[in-house]
Amino acid sequence: MGDPKAFLTIHRKEAGYRPVHDRIHDFGEVEQTLNSGDRRQQASRCMDCGVPFCHWACPLGNRPPEWNEALHRGDWELAYRLLNSTNDFPEFTGRVCPALCEKACVLNLAVHEPVTNREDEAAITEHAFEENYVRIHHPERNGKRVAVIGSGPAGLVAANRLNLMGYAVTVFDKNEDAGGLLRYGIPNFKLNKAVIGRRTDVLKAEGIGFRFNTPIDLTSLPTGFDAYIVATGTPQARDLTIPGRDLMGVHFALDLLAQQNRVLAGAEIPHGELVNAKGKDVLVIGGGDTGSDCIGTVRRQGCRSVTQIEIMPRPVEGPADPQHPWPEWPRTLKTTSSHEEGCTRRWNLNTLRFVGKDGKVAGAEVQEVAWRPTPRGGRPTMEPARKPEVIKADMVLLAMGFLKPALPTLAPNVFVAGDAAMGASLVVRAMASGRDAANAAHCFLAGKRLCSAKA
Repeated sequence: MGDPKAFLTIHRKEAGYRPVHDRIHDFGEVEQTLNSGDRRQQASRCMDCGVPFCHWACPLGNRPPEWNEALHRGDWELAYRLLNSTNDFPEFTGRVCPALCEKACVLNLAVHEPVTNREDEAAITEHAFEENYVRIHHPERNGKRVAVIGSGPAGLVAANRLNLMGYAVTVFDKNEDAGGLLRYGIPNFKLNKAVIGRRTDVLKAEGIGFRFNTPIDLTSLPTGFDAYIVATGTPQARDLTIPGRDLMGVHFALDLLAQQNRVLAGAEIPHGELVNAKGKDVLVIGGGDTGSDCIGTVRRQGCRSVTQIEIMPRPVEGPADPQHPWPEWPRTLKTTSSHEEGCTRRWNLNTLRFVGKDGKVAGAEVQEVAWRPTPRGGRPTMEPARKPEVIKADMVLLAMGFLKPALPTLAPNVFVAGDAAMGASLVVRAMASGRDAANAAHCFLAGKRLCSAKA
């Protein structure tokens, strides 16, 4: 390492967010950047520990010690090459990954100040695009064709890997543009959609074909291909089938998020189909990232108030979680940029029914619950703890996760990747699964039995 003792004198420094009073009025990315000097200094904190648990924790197997060292020395191109060798699209993970590597960092254990890996990889990749380190490859074709169904992170990684191996790759997607949930689920204030377009322009230039507005029936795959990658994600959101569910104003989270992203892209939505929170009291049911994204979105739309409720208990305060010790991912209370912008958060609330007036939702009857351990272990049981109450709301957003799809029986030359294979998970895990599926398809087509298992 260039400075093996830097971590002793240099503290963790994050770029932080734009001020709330500034960012709340637009959908521009909320995260700021450090200057190149500060960024290189942060990279120098990587301490060359004996066992790099950051590498162990990353689903992609990224090697932060290597590219942080290159960044510290000012060799931005080498840093990008090292980063890109394991991560096809670090501009995505550099923005939306929860940074499993940072929680597993030895400095997180020692002083709760891990290396800023996620911000470092975002900075490295932006520098790479600015300095034309991202080059167009023209691989020699091997005469075989592969269809990729779905252009989310898993599908894009699989397509990229197979294309670079020499396969003629065509990506099919039901939507009007590439990205899957990156484009139609994650708000622009976390991931500017120009970042996706910039990368797909590279993929197109390298020979990958895209066919949009083309839904594919998995029981009748398009003909003319030697192998298929199914990366259709988890399109079915988890519903809440309680009285009043059919009232106007109760929506799935993606009804709001996907539509808002389309509006920002220039789409015109008929007034009767518009999902907009302006002037409304909003209730978000679900305490995860999707619920947080809803909060930031309705704030920017001009809601009157927003409340987020979760049926599970409030997580422990960080930075450490005794139930999931280092280097595992701690289940601690997470406060996002959207939470900072203003909302009421409550836990241990079970939703009993939606209350309506003139066919429109007016509130939700909820009840505080307590979770009791079962004698033989397993999932705790839920018991009522207090009398029901009504939370006023004229818009309700259901953000309770997604159901793993039931796939039909598939032929041996069909490989499943991403959320379609493992259920809803992280973007970084979907990308790793896409890479594995591409390798499995390649081994199948090349006749290599040792790695023919599906991802």
